[in-house]
Amino acid sequence: MVDVSDKSITKRTAIAEGSVHFPPDVYAQIQASHGQTAKGTITEIARVAGIMAAKNTAQIIPLCHTMMLERCKIHMNYHDDTHSLHICSEVSVTHKTGVEMEALIAVSAAALTVYDMTKALSHDIVIGNIQLVHKSGGKSEFNR
Repeated sequence: MVDVSDKSITKRTAIAEGSVHFPPDVYAQIQASHGQTAKGTITEIARVAGIMAAKNTAQIIPLCHTMMLERCKIHMNYHDDTHSLHICSEVSVTHKTGVEMEALIAVSAAALTVYDMTKALSHDIVIGNIQLVHKSGGKSEFNR
């Protein structure tokens, strides 16, 4: 684990994004059902999964620091033109280390949950473009 004992406590925020792409016929089925599946509403279940994953990042990624997150918001929007669901997470904490991994894990878990909830319709669903888009706090800032 990285020694953060000499770092300053600052407000740290990270934003990550990713997408789930569906075959056109599967996307049409999801839209026709208003995102409802036998397991529940796709976006609501995925949002909970993303938040739970962010809160448990240290149990998933080796050597990550355990943190009490102060904020974890997940936004999802369907895009008809690309037959996809865009997922964005924003995570914040006041701590000595950043929350980039928490934001990335939130998007990843939400996307995997969407896959799990829709795989009965097709296995030709693609998760992609998971990336950090913003990081602030600490020594440096990052914006994509």
